[in-house]
Amino acid sequence: MIDFNVPPFVGNEIKYVEQAIKVNHKLCGDGPFTKKCRKWMEENFPVNYAFLTTSCTHALEMAALLCDVSEGDEVIMPSYTFVSTADAFVQRGARIVFVDIRPDTMNLDESLIEDAVTERTKVIVPVHYAGVACEMDTINKIAEKYDLKVVEDAAQAFGASYKGKALGTIGDFGALSFHETKNLSMGEGGALLFDNPDFHEQAEIIREKGTNRSKFFRGQIDKYTWVDYGSSYLPSDLNAAYLWGEFLAADQIQSDRLKSWELYHQGFQNLADRGLVERPVIPDYASNNAHMYYLKVRDVQTRARLLSFLKEKGILAVFHYIPLHSAPAGKKFGRFHGEDRYTTSESERLLRLPMYYGLTQEDKEYIISCVYAFFGLHM
Repeated sequence: MIDFNVPPFVGNEIKYVEQAIKVNHKLCGDGPFTKKCRKWMEENFPVNYAFLTTSCTHALEMAALLCDVSEGDEVIMPSYTFVSTADAFVQRGARIVFVDIRPDTMNLDESLIEDAVTERTKVIVPVHYAGVACEMDTINKIAEKYDLKVVEDAAQAFGASYKGKALGTIGDFGALSFHETKNLSMGEGGALLFDNPDFHEQAEIIREKGTNRSKFFRGQIDKYTWVDYGSSYLPSDLNAAYLWGEFLAADQIQSDRLKSWELYHQGFQNLADRGLVERPVIPDYASNNAHMYYLKVRDVQTRARLLSFLKEKGILAVFHYIPLHSAPAGKKFGRFHGEDRYTTSESERLLRLPMYYGLTQEDKEYIISCVYAFFGLHM
């Protein structure tokens, strides 16, 4: 059986986890490896502030707090995204305003955002689907015009960029994921990125359970206390130690994934030329981080048959999100603005193929050949 995903493992992660246990004697949050990972992100993205968190969900929750989202505010985002994108703002009492996607990138359609803005709008949340950048210049201009915050959901976007700038560092805040399904992993984990120093102290307080403990550890105060709302967003240093091993091998991991992506893309060109599938689109302004490889087929029925066919052949392919606006919670906490021209129809056509570090050449060629066989063709 060819798994859909295998968590990345390059070999040196165990060494650093063991160091955290046996040498550092520090397993809880903000230990030596957490600090190493933070510094690495700040230098490599680059960005002024990078806070490692327990998940991308928690990074988004921190962003919602820093944006001062409150009861009755509206937050604009695509419906084609994971529930965490909405949950982080719903928890603050916000109403979610879903806007249609572009069929080429599956990203929020920037041309539809301004019409969805009301006097209650507080935040725009572009989601960089498959690690492919949204059209950020337009989104930022709209935000500036109406004095809105931009929170990038860059969960799938590690190593990807927009016009040369790292995704997650272009809006007011960016949230990354290091879940086991992502390019780099710490099992469960994420990061909050931002540049504005005005938010630094508040972010520290939120992340440290509402206390000013970070100042205490820096020697700026002689004791720490509860000063504001917060929660426990610090990941274990064991998780950070695992991630540190992957940060050191990031180029190796990304290169391997890009080779897989390119093999798929070239392999399916003939099917695309025949109009049997559509392949991912990478706009000129975006780079490709090979987070996923997907195909679009004619309709939901074709997708169901292809998924079943691949499973019979020992290949675990999957479909992706059910649009949030069609879910019970989406109807309760949000509304769809305008016409659902592409969100539902395009989501029903899309299926994801196995993509992970170390996927063998033999397995990739077998997967491609099986998709061809489904359509009654040979490679």
